[in-house]
Amino acid sequence: MTEPRGDETVELLQTLIRNACVNDGHVASGQEIRNADVLTTYLEGAGVEVQQYHAAPGRTSLVARIEGTDPDAPSLCLNGHTDVVPISPDGWDEDPFGGEVINNEVWGRGAVDMLNLTASMAVVTRAIARSGTRLAGDLVFFAVADEEAGSAYGARWMGEHHPDVITTDYLLTENGGLHVGSEQDPAITMVVGEKGIAWRRLRVRGTPGHGSRPYRSDNAVVKAAAVVQRIAEYNPSPSFHEYWRPQVDAMGLDPELRAVLLDEGAIDEALATLPASAPAGNWHACTHTTFSPNVVTSQTKTNIIPDVVDIDVDIRTLPGETHADVEEHLRQALGDIYDQVSVEVILEEPSTQSRIDTPLWDSMQKAVANPFPTSRIAPTISVGFTDARVHRDLGAVAYGAGLLSPTLTPAEFGSRFHGHNERIDLESLDLTTRFYHDVVRDLLG
Repeated sequence: MTEPRGDETVELLQTLIRNACVNDGHVASGQEIRNADVLTTYLEGAGVEVQQYHAAPGRTSLVARIEGTDPDAPSLCLNGHTDVVPISPDGWDEDPFGGEVINNEVWGRGAVDMLNLTASMAVVTRAIARSGTRLAGDLVFFAVADEEAGSAYGARWMGEHHPDVITTDYLLTENGGLHVGSEQDPAITMVVGEKGIAWRRLRVRGTPGHGSRPYRSDNAVVKAAAVVQRIAEYNPSPSFHEYWRPQVDAMGLDPELRAVLLDEGAIDEALATLPASAPAGNWHACTHTTFSPNVVTSQTKTNIIPDVVDIDVDIRTLPGETHADVEEHLRQALGDIYDQVSVEVILEEPSTQSRIDTPLWDSMQKAVANPFPTSRIAPTISVGFTDARVHRDLGAVAYGAGLLSPTLTPAEFGSRFHGHNERIDLESLDLTTRFYHDVVRDLLG
């Protein structure tokens, strides 16, 4: 079977970045059809069966399928989203949509989230098709729109309108492959689940008036400031899910730190004392329900005392938490001003996980062992959401998986998500492409 080439992944990634499929959450944004068209041309040239699906004008997803020879063999979907989040241009050192290779890194929005993986998946799909080798099981490449805004025009829409097209036994998507552990016990993390989503819009009301007479006014902005402050200060008690201990065990930490990270009564104090460069934010998010007030909107005229202010809060829930739990969290956070706030659900989906006693997990371990023979793979829970949750709803065992350079630390990698100066090194692109290829060959036969 023809081995995929890392330079192919680099070239395709550059093109996907330059298409600037920026998704700001509005139906007219994204325009993922640009990347879908590129991928269609790329795959059809190798004889792959490709079909585009349009959830809305320009919101296009692509499904490429290589049929297997054995209907009883397992099937695998490679899910890569083609949209990216907006940028703040002033924070970038290089062109965020240039896709340039600088110091052996590809720069640009989407380089780590997740056009790097999407490009690798496409290269592997094309290489398998061009090799002429028949797999026993079906391989599906799903290049999907709208992941960054909740999947309404992407995986969720496909699951509702064309579930048979994307339903497989197994799925790989973002994001795994970070090296952790010690020299004596090296490990590479793979994502087996993710926290839930419970986005809320908190509406605060006041009484409109003239901005020149603020004395004893009923200003909704002033009330909203109190709401934001209480949400920001709220820190619920920690709760450990079943994969937290394996995650901590894989980190190779000193015994004292390991012990406090596994103690619900001690972890908060420990996180508060860690230096700013430590991964305290990620460890906190792994063990707590989190609340981040990220958007505040009101009327825009300076001389009017506002009567309505909306505060959009990004809430991420732990495994097992429900709608009622979120409401109780908000009640606890806001205290005596809770009854002055109306709450609207923007997006709500529970935490999901997949078991690890599977043939796909075994294939991933074998693929990792090719370049890193002493490393084991370790399960972890993502603090962000992915399209894996949609495929789990359709019955798939789904993991976030890739394979990154040992020189790329978890802290550095994490800082590039939705941030300035997003980039990925060439070694990681090559490792991930070979990893996917090895997994497909082993699992599908």
